[in-house]
Amino acid sequence: KSHFLISRQVLIDKSLKGWKEVEYEVVRDAYDNCITVCNMENLDPLGIHTGESIVVAPSQTLTNNEYNLLRSVAIKTVRHLGVIGECNIQYALSPDSRQYYIIEVNARLSRSSALASKATGYPLAYVAAKLALGRPLPELRNSVTTATTACFEPSLDYVVVKIPRWDLSKFTHVSTEIGSSMKSVGEVMAVGRKFEEALQKALRMVNESCLGFDPKFLQLRKEDLNHPTDKRIFTVAAALDSGYSIDELYQLTRIDKWFLYKMKNIIDCNNMLGKHDQQTLNKEMLLYSKQLGFSDRQIARSINSTELAIRGLRKSLSVTPSIKQIDTVAAEYPAHTNYLYLTYNGETNDLDFPGGAIMVLGSGVYRIGSSVEFDSCAVGCIRELRKLGKKTIMVNYNPETVSTDYDECERLYFDELSFETVMDVYDLEQPEGLILSMGGQLPNNIAMPLYHQKVRILGTSPEMIDSAENRYKFSRLLDTIGVQQPRWKELTQIESANEFCESVGYPCLVRPSYVLSGAAMNVAYSNHDLKLYLNDAVAVSKDHPVVISKYIQDAKEIDVDSVACDGVIVAMAISEHVENAGVHSGDATLVLPAQDL
Repeated sequence: KSHFLISRQVLIDKSLKGWKEVEYEVVRDAYDNCITVCNMENLDPLGIHTGESIVVAPSQTLTNNEYNLLRSVAIKTVRHLGVIGECNIQYALSPDSRQYYIIEVNARLSRSSALASKATGYPLAYVAAKLALGRPLPELRNSVTTATTACFEPSLDYVVVKIPRWDLSKFTHVSTEIGSSMKSVGEVMAVGRKFEEALQKALRMVNESCLGFDPKFLQLRKEDLNHPTDKRIFTVAAALDSGYSIDELYQLTRIDKWFLYKMKNIIDCNNMLGKHDQQTLNKEMLLYSKQLGFSDRQIARSINSTELAIRGLRKSLSVTPSIKQIDTVAAEYPAHTNYLYLTYNGETNDLDFPGGAIMVLGSGVYRIGSSVEFDSCAVGCIRELRKLGKKTIMVNYNPETVSTDYDECERLYFDELSFETVMDVYDLEQPEGLILSMGGQLPNNIAMPLYHQKVRILGTSPEMIDSAENRYKFSRLLDTIGVQQPRWKELTQIESANEFCESVGYPCLVRPSYVLSGAAMNVAYSNHDLKLYLNDAVAVSKDHPVVISKYIQDAKEIDVDSVACDGVIVAMAISEHVENAGVHSGDATLVLPAQDL
């Protein structure tokens, strides 16, 4: 009824909750040349911020008339506003008619622009910079094809799925519901030839402990279907597996039925796999499941086998992925691009493999504890290798990073950082070696599996990485070389853990192995705390030991960062924490050089 004026006017809009949300990325030059670079469709209905939504490019459920109507309106609007450069326009589209509304126009590059740029291979920021300097679109070359101009609208022969990453579990008493305010800390982008394939890839990229569109990942809670949370996609999987009909789920979620039917394909395939074992799984069923995006681990769980056994079966049956290019022109024109992805929905590779390059693994999705610092490391590494005359291969899947710019390296594989995918690329490319240390925790986690397959790791050996990451081996190592550490014990049973804590005196620190940024690491002040925290630690570090150590209170915390060659330090920096030990170094204020030593 009234307007509250502080420094700006507040607008109250009609709610269109439940409608489809569609986006177009548009570029226009100073001479009124205008094209739409990419259109994207939110899988989640209106009411959930696009940064919180699962987004699919190109749109899958729009009719040809709807697509061209919204494209025409986008160009008309951008011309009327006089935009020069890049622009993002968002629509609400009625699921029952051709009625639409413009929600907003961002006359700048946005998070969606980074996604659109990587999804199409069209360098939006580069082109927008040229347009700002007054260059016309027809004069700019498409740097991917080199055969067409930047005035040529990209055409996609693949599908891209973006899924946000939330880290809400790091906070206590926080609401996990998602809505019009953005909570996500990062996002992933997966590329495939089928929606199902790209969706399952993306879900594994967001969370490496997830197998894909897994009905067993989360317990079904009906209220999560109509009150969306950060894990609603897994609730949908559980609901489909429990027998919910497509119509029921549409009414509860307002996710378009086309997407729900595709998701049901995955659940049906999972149930079919469950009827097989290692002996009865034939080539047709194996290939079908791989075409729907099932990983070797996922198939192994369904048939009570192991990932390596499924890998061996795949290779014996010649079920291997094809390497395809992202070329912006759907292979209609020649393209000179090394922007690549793996798919089982293809029969040939788009390029040859000369071998001899250096392969670098990126860090994957941004999350709390892993952000642009690893991207900087990976890019610095790639650039230095190229200065040394080495050919380079990057594997990463974060659309927001420089390391996934296709012109930073000789070959960019925009795909998973899993053991399976890295081995598939390694087998095809036959590189000189593999660098793990630039990508943070995710590459370290697959160091030993890669080592066991005779992959040549450059830098620190995987055995030594394991000695540092495995809490039990590390604690035992310190005892062996006579380096002081708090008293410690490996967790075997809850009773012995209680006895240890009571003998050394609380508080005690629960420490899982192979984790980033203190995940599931907690200080226990009582037996009740200990039992609570041990469950979390074992769940996070289920394949590795959990160690309990005496927690030292009121201690100064010091960081030493060093560069070493063959175990000899050649450069170092000593930083001092302002806060006492107990505040994670990523959350602490650091002073360099140390002031009180």
